[in-house]
Amino acid sequence: MNSNRKLESQLSSALLLINIGELLTLRSQIKSGPRRGADLKELGTINNGAVLCLGGKITSVGTTKDALSDPWLKKNRKKITEIDCANKVVVPGLVDSHTHPVFISPRLVDFQKRIEGASYEEIAAAGGGIRSSLKGVRQAAKSALVDKVLAKLREMAAHGTTTVEAKSGYGLTLESEFKSLEAIHKAASQWPGTVISTLLGAHVVPKEFQGRSQDYVEIVCKEMIPQTARRKLADFVDVFCEKGAFTSAETEQIFEAAEQHGLKVRAHMCQLSETRLQPFLRFKPASFDHMDHVSDQDIAELAKHDTVATLVPGANYFLGLKEYPRARKMIDAGVPVALATDYNPGTSPTLSMPMAMSLASTHMKMTPAEAIAAATINGAWALRLADRKGSIEAGKDADFAVFAVNDHREIPYWFGANRCETTIMGGAITPHHSDVIRLRN
Repeated sequence: MNSNRKLESQLSSALLLINIGELLTLRSQIKSGPRRGADLKELGTINNGAVLCLGGKITSVGTTKDALSDPWLKKNRKKITEIDCANKVVVPGLVDSHTHPVFISPRLVDFQKRIEGASYEEIAAAGGGIRSSLKGVRQAAKSALVDKVLAKLREMAAHGTTTVEAKSGYGLTLESEFKSLEAIHKAASQWPGTVISTLLGAHVVPKEFQGRSQDYVEIVCKEMIPQTARRKLADFVDVFCEKGAFTSAETEQIFEAAEQHGLKVRAHMCQLSETRLQPFLRFKPASFDHMDHVSDQDIAELAKHDTVATLVPGANYFLGLKEYPRARKMIDAGVPVALATDYNPGTSPTLSMPMAMSLASTHMKMTPAEAIAAATINGAWALRLADRKGSIEAGKDADFAVFAVNDHREIPYWFGANRCETTIMGGAITPHHSDVIRLRN
């Protein structure tokens, strides 16, 4: 009786995707570790593919012909929710491994000043930049932040994103940083996708600590990080290591505190100027993000490690920069590369991973296949989630994005247009256009 009930329960949540024109499984022959070099182009494509999911997990992957001839499926097919993908492209749910969603207002003054010729540093010195977002977050009710974050998660899902890394960092006081992290957790609990939270208390030195950066670093290390760990509010600690933000020595100090309290680390690195990366590798950071100004020596060193270089071309585009990260140099050297939106109000107000992929192809000369792998399996590695996310394999979470295209190269090709018609998170279906998905139950 119990086994029958268990089967009925599984069947009630069972999901079958069939007639997939290109099923990009992202399965690889390599045993472990993020994709690098030529392996970044391997999509593990199955033509006319099918995927069966039970209980929010993938149970089998293959062709539609094999799926429909399976005796078990023939017996139970009428009880299973079925999606006819009509020869469209299905990819693993996109993984956005770098976002800043906890803010109240867009930074339109920054936008205007930048158009008029002000630099990033000049805008910050004039009171704009990151510090200009602090007031809104500090004064906002937690419920308002929850609503903002949840709305953005839903918009991200509409573009095919199923896993999101979400940072604090626009409060920079104990109260507002914890409020931000709590808002992330509350929003995540109302969204069927997966959210990984990051404490970015070390985003910039707040105005009240100008000239006393070490005093603020002490608060981050001795109060923010210990309390975050104790309250289980974040998985990672991040630092903006850059001139005008935090020095290399301060970053190491913060990493040491995170390590002592059992939190993993990642960092904004080399966005505006070069910083030597080698001293930080002893902390085994999950990722270094931005990476616009990296020496050949550090690229060669990174190729020896599993730390992912997360590139965020949306920031370069929105800032009007002529130079982009040297993705081709990194990939050819064997550095594992991921892509993310860097969604934030000041330098990259985009929620679209396909847009990031398009910019990667046009401005960083990543092939469409490389961009897709960087936005899925390597994004999962950047969040230490590759055992659950980033590829379509038996045992992994049932996270998919269905794109209304006939060829995977169209995903980065159609920039500025959303071709994602259905997103599936943990087996839960979110159709974005009711007239383009055919369900049978």
